[in-house]
Amino acid sequence: MNKIVIIGGGFSGLVSAITAKKDDNEVTILEKRNIVGKKILVTGNGRCNYYNEVQDNKYYHSSNEEFVENIKDETHKVIEFYNNLGIVPYIKDGYYYPYSKEASTIRNALENRCKELNIKIITDYRVDNIVKNNNEFIINNDIRCNKVIIATGSLAYYKDDEQSIGYDIAKSLGHHIVKLLPSLVQLKGEGNYFKEWAGVRSEAIVSLYVDNYLVSKEKGEVMLTDYGLSGICIFNLSGHASRSLDLGMDVRVDINFLPWLTENIYKYLNNRDKSIEIVLEGMLNSKLVNLILNKTNIDKNKSFKELKDEDKDMLVDYLLNFKVKITGVNGFDKAQVCSGGVDTKEVDKNTYESKLVKGLYFAGEILDVDGICGGYNITFATLSGIKAGIGASND
Repeated sequence: MNKIVIIGGGFSGLVSAITAKKDDNEVTILEKRNIVGKKILVTGNGRCNYYNEVQDNKYYHSSNEEFVENIKDETHKVIEFYNNLGIVPYIKDGYYYPYSKEASTIRNALENRCKELNIKIITDYRVDNIVKNNNEFIINNDIRCNKVIIATGSLAYYKDDEQSIGYDIAKSLGHHIVKLLPSLVQLKGEGNYFKEWAGVRSEAIVSLYVDNYLVSKEKGEVMLTDYGLSGICIFNLSGHASRSLDLGMDVRVDINFLPWLTENIYKYLNNRDKSIEIVLEGMLNSKLVNLILNKTNIDKNKSFKELKDEDKDMLVDYLLNFKVKITGVNGFDKAQVCSGGVDTKEVDKNTYESKLVKGLYFAGEILDVDGICGGYNITFATLSGIKAGIGASND
């Protein structure tokens, strides 16, 4: 019999507990908050996008890419797990949600399965330290077990200062932590014009440049804010931006505000014999039009044909390549996930057991793995929970 303790009752903690509970294994979850799965309730704007049928390893990042190279070949286990849990999927454009479209459906299903399996859940329990003594782990000089799964999550989302406990425990047991940075987060820009476009939403193509080299491109709705940029497509660029800024590199985002335009833009604008202001207001939000015209100092009453060639070129550049120098990202409390975490070079990619401490396992966000928006982070939290749970359940 294995006596398994899971530190953390979020996605990966609950999944690992369910998976570890086989034969006569004794499984306990220790959760510092008053309920398990609290963060689950806010995922996907409360709808919980838990999977995406479009899977590729490029949607997952780790400083040790070998660790994530087989994820896409194993994500079927995630679908099987939720099907066995009784979750009926609502699938839209490849995105999986519970059919109720309520995150509480999944949180409740996970908790109920734990109760069915007689998994012990202790809430309001803060773990301050774990000591390994021969083949036994001692938690807070109180609880003893022979297997531990650390599934404490990351610094993302929470505003309290207690989310570092998982990293502190990992370090105390000899593990290294890849620098933690906010990811899936808003970007801050340089300039004094952001208040002029604050509140505007625009379909766009956004391109991330690092030291003038194109590293990533996304298409979707951009939210223009009083500090810079937001929106899912921006979030998907933010991890790379965050890491690049941390290295002191120059980062910028170019925005194409006319992603729908398929013909030559010069021809398109020349064929509209109206003032450039009227033409642009037929294409873009008026606040954005005013900003672009103010920045270019173009006479808004002239038609495109009447503009000087250099003014035409400048206007087209602002419409198709509006450049925003990125100076930073918002903090961990605004981020959906973290980039960085327990170094995956020190974790077995098949069992998720520590290579340094026998009987110690990791699952979920505490690891140096983060995905883009679209269900990928929950997929990894689930898959890592499955693998850590299976690993810990074996003798």
